[in-house]
Parts: sequence; C-alpha cells; structure tokens
Amino acid sequence: MQVALYVVLAVLAAIGIWQLIVWMIEIRDKNQKYRAAHEYARERAKPLLVVPSPWGVKPARRWLNKPAHGDGDVCLDIDRRAVYGHPCAVVGNVTHIPFSDNTFGAAFVSHLLEHMPTTGDAVQALDELNRVAETVFVVYPYRQSIAAWIIPEHHLWVWQKGDKMYLKQRGVSGGQEVYHR
Repeated sequence: MQVALYVVLAVLAAIGIWQLIVWMIEIRDKNQKYRAAHEYARERAKPLLVVPSPWGVKPARRWLNKPAHGDGDVCLDIDRRAVYGHPCAVVGNVTHIPFSDNTFGAAFVSHLLEHMPTTGDAVQALDELNRVAETVFVVYPYRQSIAAWIIPEHHLWVWQKGDKMYLKQRGVSGGQEVYHR
C-alpha cells in the first residue's frame, strides 16, 4: 500500500515538473515574440498593436500588478474592462479592426486565436491583423500544456511551423486550416 502511494506521488511530481517546464517554455516564447514585435515596430517607426490586453478581465492581474505581457502603443480588446487605463485603448473585435491598412509596424497577439469559435473566425482575425500590421507575432498555448486541454473556452488548436499557421477545430475529426500570408 505504501509503495503505491509513493508511486502515485512520484507520478504527480513528474507531471507537475513537466507542466512547469512547459509553462516556462511558453513564457519564454511569449516574451521573445513580444520583444521581436516591439523591435520590429520601432525599426519601422510605426506603432505596435497588442491584442488582447495584457491585463485581461480578471482583477488578480491588476491587484498583483502583473500584466501577461507588454501593452504596446495601441491595445485592442473586445472587453472595455481589459483596456481600462491604457492611454491608447480601443474596444473592438479582432475580426473587424478599426484601423487602415499598414497602420502598425507589428501586431502582437497573445492567447487569442484558440478562443475564436471557428477556424474561419481565426482566419478572418489573421487576415485583419495582417491588413493593419506589416507583420504579426502570434502566441498560443502548447498542446503539451494540460491547461490548454482543459480550458473550456479553447475552441481551436493553434500551432506554427515556419511561416505557416495551423488552425484546427477542437473535437472535430478531419481537416485543418493552413494560414500563410
């Protein structure tokens, strides 16, 4: 009986360590992409668009003063509470961005596409982002993350290889969308 308990504890510890490593890799990837987007926009002397807000709508981030990432020059979010206090906040939908073509040097999009209801909506969002920005940096949860699997608001799997973005509806067998600009 005691051996079984130790085995269970060892398995749980291994899963916890594995998830911590995945989380750290995701954070490193997000920070690298944010820095790259920021630098790209600065090199072109154009503003950086950040979608969605780094604060989100849950108050804990504001209480702890821990945004998920930088807020860029312009911040777009569908929820007014998420952009509260940002000097250049825009409340709007990423599928209909209220800016003209190539307004931004870069757009940084973090953990948004997996929340889109369909792959078609995600493609429309990517089209809009590529319309308003010269380049787009996208961050998404990795499939190795248990959180990515259990969050009910995640409707899509998103991943990237080279210049191609892959989108797949969760829970649906069959094809996937391949997006490349």
